[in-house]
Amino acid sequence: MTTTTSNLLRAERIKLFSTRAPWWCLALAFVAPLGFTALFFALAGPEIPATVGNTQLASGNGRTVLLVLAVLTTASEFGWGTMRLTFQAVPGRVPALLAKVTIIGAVGAVLGLVVGFGAWGVGTLVQPDADLALHSGAEWRSVLGQSLVFLLTAVAGVGVALLLRNVAFALTAVLVWTQLLEGLVVFIPGAGRHIYQWMPFHAADQFVGAGGFGAGALQLPAAPLGPWGYLGYFAAISVALFVAGVLVTARRDA
Repeated sequence: MTTTTSNLLRAERIKLFSTRAPWWCLALAFVAPLGFTALFFALAGPEIPATVGNTQLASGNGRTVLLVLAVLTTASEFGWGTMRLTFQAVPGRVPALLAKVTIIGAVGAVLGLVVGFGAWGVGTLVQPDADLALHSGAEWRSVLGQSLVFLLTAVAGVGVALLLRNVAFALTAVLVWTQLLEGLVVFIPGAGRHIYQWMPFHAADQFVGAGGFGAGALQLPAAPLGPWGYLGYFAAISVALFVAGVLVTARRDA
């Protein structure tokens, strides 16, 4: 690692954790999924099986908060003018943006790992008689896979922020998409259930196996991709958003 790259990563780390907002976001992204998982397993009846995949049903709450964090830490730099100062120090711009997504992505990966194992641990504590041991590769993927999903979620959040540059617009976009549009698509008559199979965060849930219970309730058709295919699809969307954001930022005034 060159000195310049090391300095860029250090600068982005300092900028990320220089305010309280990221710490509050990370705390909420951890507490919300674990709290929901505890309630879910405590109140679930016998018709809802206690499986490793079901311990991850609330991981979407953590992903949404991570999206908010990625948007806040990126788009706010345009509003406060710190992005302009960064680009004055790094005229090429791309290395600075890569350093930013590396730091936020790394934070997301660690957060996903903690959320995945934390939710699984909560499930085993609330229902100690259930067999929630990690026996198979699919069960390990449900828990460990959260790290990859959260990393890619952070990349997507940075990309949206770079494209829109405005905190309010970017937050509205990610929240409306995750909390409203993806859930409403499935109710479109005829094609809705098929379109829903290609929604990005549904794809993320399919990779970690957190969408099985919801798929049964919504009577979704057979999944068009396998778990790793869905991960590749989600990764392609996340990286495409970031690349588009980098290209737009490289050509526009900061």
